[in-house]
Parts: sequence; C-alpha cells; structure tokens
Amino acid sequence: MSTTTATPAFAPSVTMNPGGVKKIEDYLSLSEQELYDRIQAAKRQLGEHVVILGHHYQRDDIVCHADFTGDSFKLAQQANTRPRADYIVFCGVHFMAESADILSGAHQQVILPDLAAGCSMADMAQIEQVEAAWEQVAELGIESLLPITYMNSSAAIKAFCGRHDGVVCTSSNAVPLFDWALKQQEKLFFFPDEHLGRNTGVKFGIPLEQMVVWDPRQPLGGNTPEQLKQARLILWKGFCSVHGRFQPRHVDDRRAEYPGIKVLVHPECKYEVVSKADLNGSTEYIIKAIKEAPAGSQWAVGTELNLVNRLAKQHPDKLVTLLAPDLCMCATMFRIAPENLCWALENLAAGHVVNQIKVDDEPARWARVALDRMLQIQ
Repeated sequence: MSTTTATPAFAPSVTMNPGGVKKIEDYLSLSEQELYDRIQAAKRQLGEHVVILGHHYQRDDIVCHADFTGDSFKLAQQANTRPRADYIVFCGVHFMAESADILSGAHQQVILPDLAAGCSMADMAQIEQVEAAWEQVAELGIESLLPITYMNSSAAIKAFCGRHDGVVCTSSNAVPLFDWALKQQEKLFFFPDEHLGRNTGVKFGIPLEQMVVWDPRQPLGGNTPEQLKQARLILWKGFCSVHGRFQPRHVDDRRAEYPGIKVLVHPECKYEVVSKADLNGSTEYIIKAIKEAPAGSQWAVGTELNLVNRLAKQHPDKLVTLLAPDLCMCATMFRIAPENLCWALENLAAGHVVNQIKVDDEPARWARVALDRMLQIQ
C-alpha cells in the first residue's frame, strides 16, 4: 500500500511500530469490538481534521462510522461542507475517491482505505479505448457528436468529456442532461454503462432502433458505418457487475411469490428488467421511495444487497426484499472493511498519510469542467 508522510495538524498519540507506518496485517486479528473502539478513538483524536464518507453500498460495520452516507457524487459534495478537514476518508471505490479529490480543497487529501476497491464498470472504459473510438467515429465524417460519461467512470474519462464539450451525469439527472446534450449535438456517445444509457434514452424518447452498442474489442465497435451514422445514441459496452445480474424472470418470480408486490429497480439494470418493474431510479430515489411508502406495502428492490438489507431493517413496517435472493453484494465495495478503516485512521492520527488518491492537475482541471457543466445544467 502506498504511503506518504505529512506533518499532522494536531499532536499524534497513537503508538506506532518502530518503522513508523502501521501495517494492515497488524489489524487482521482484532475483534469486531476492538476495531470499533479503535476506529472511534482515532476519529475522536483526529476531530475536525477528518471526515469519513460512506457509500450506501458499504457494509453496516463501515457505515456506522461515517459522517455522511450517500451516493458517490453526493458524498463528494458533502465533503465540501467540512472545509477544515485535512483528510477525506472515502469508504467507497476508486473513481469515487478521484471525484472527491477533484472537488476538494487544495489542502485536503483523499484517502481510500483499500486501494484494491475498484469498480468493474469503470474499468470497462479505458481512456485509450475511448479516444480510439472517438477517432474511428470522426473518420466516418460524424461530427455532431457529444460525449456523456456516467459518474461511475475514471477521472481520465471525465476529463475527456470536459475537453470535448461533454458532461458527466448521475443516474438521477441523466434525463435532463440528455435533453441538454441533444440540443447541442445530433448524437450522443454514452459510457461506460450501456444499460443506464439505454434506459435513459428510452425515457427521453429515443427509439431502441436508433441506439447501437460500441464494443471496444471490435472495429467500429462491431457496427457498420451506416448503423453509426443512423444512430442517435452510441452506448459503450459496459455494465455493473451487480445490477447487470438481475433478470426479467426475477421480476416474475417475486410477483408470483408476493402478489401485488411493487418492483423497484436501479436504471443500471437491463432494459428488459426495467421495463417490467413498477418504478426505477437512482439509489437516492430508491431510498426515498421506500421511506415514503405506506406501512404494510411490499417491495422487491433490484439493487445492491447491503443497501436492501439496511432498508429492510430501517422500515420494519414494510416488506423490503431483494429482487433476486441469490445475488450478492458489490464485491469491490466489500473490500473496505473495519480493518482497513482502522489502519488508515490510526496512521493519519500519527501523521502518516496512507493510500492517498491524487488526480494529476491536467485531467483534474478538465474533469472539473465536465462536473461543473453538469451542475450548471441540472
């Protein structure tokens, strides 16, 4: 794990190993209670110098320590409400920590407790692939094209959109951003999630026959020049490893098991699943819908397991169940464990910055352009 050393803005009191930086291995044998107590102690010592962000998909033994919970962009924004915090500890995945770094103050350092916490969807669109695809489309004479990237993408992809007059979107504001984008150009290139792009295109009124999928492993993305010229929406071939596993049969099975149950899914699910559901929306939308639902109502929710289980506990007056009981949590989110959080906080308390996520100045500047553009439009 990468480390840097910084002069703490407070007097450290955590006892360190002779080598200075504590090793993660030292935490693996601690009990749940020991980890909880030490995390809380380090958090108290750091005080206003640290803010802990916990994504909705994190496990309960991480969320309980978070100062803020939310989706990736909301959390990055909430960090700005703690300008005195020198350290932003982001319990999420890599692209989220990148966004927090882009939006944070110059004095703030963003920490990802486990550098292996990535996002398979974000990894499906590499900047070299996107740039090559853009060039191939341009060579066909297609010029009226605007790029849109989902928040679940790397800083490099966000910067690409910033440089090419494009924008970043979230699952909650994709429709108004599609509306804005199609007033700027005739066609949209959306990445990295084909399902969110397709479902948003349908909401906006784009026929399915005017959408094509770009497979970066094939010339022209696996399309003919004519298909690309006729398409209004080019969808990158990418997907969420959790939401992409929900199937139409899961909707049928839940309705057979619970007659009258409402099906609520995330728009990262396949079009065939979303079209069968009663409602679909972002993580924040799902939370709000369950919260405001009447007592006694029944809900099958197609999103990440930890969030669904948490909603079920928070609303015992309603039946809240996972749409597909055989599916699991987000494996990369699950990598952030109490051991990682305790290790990061105690090192910070001793003046050792570990696992810092830092976006280089040039991509950060252009990614900020795309993010600011989103904020101005929505």
